[in-house]
Amino acid sequence: MKKNLKEAIEGRRTYYAINDKSPISDDQIKEIIDFAVLHVPSSFNSQSTRVVLLLNDNHKKLWDIVKSVLKKLVSPEAFPATEAKIDGAFASGHGTILFYEDTDVVKGLQDAFPAYSENFPVWSQHTSAMHQFAIWTMLEEAGLGASLQHYNPIIDEEVAKAFNISPKWKLIAQMPFGTPTSEAGPKEFQPLESRVVVFK
Repeated sequence: MKKNLKEAIEGRRTYYAINDKSPISDDQIKEIIDFAVLHVPSSFNSQSTRVVLLLNDNHKKLWDIVKSVLKKLVSPEAFPATEAKIDGAFASGHGTILFYEDTDVVKGLQDAFPAYSENFPVWSQHTSAMHQFAIWTMLEEAGLGASLQHYNPIIDEEVAKAFNISPKWKLIAQMPFGTPTSEAGPKEFQPLESRVVVFK
């Protein structure tokens, strides 16, 4: 049964237990990304967000890169647990979405509107976050579970090399996704009274 927007937002959770299956086709996954990139707002209509969808062997290649980089940074004693987490929660999925911001676009806005120069990198992050949330929520509505990871910047150079990514694109986040194999854990909510203020 199709969820309305509020139900999809409520259902969007972090899923670490995922497999490589998908209830929708890869073309439909691409359509979700296309829709978000077209319709999610950006400051000054900058349209600075860039998205890379990795499927099949390319998805596996990404997480092999992550493990390779971490193996040089994590102690030999701790690495098996790190590897198991990556293999079981990220590489085990159906694909990964990489979120980038085009620094050329941001720089162009800084040059064009110097009074706001220091704000454009911040607003660029806001734009990326909205894309992440929109895509994550639409994946949830389609029956896919995802999580948001931040192995950048330690993987940036190797990932750019492996997938021929422009050096002008800045990696913001990685979103592995797949069909959930267990429920998301409980979520605690802080009181709304301390988080929302209304003046009438």
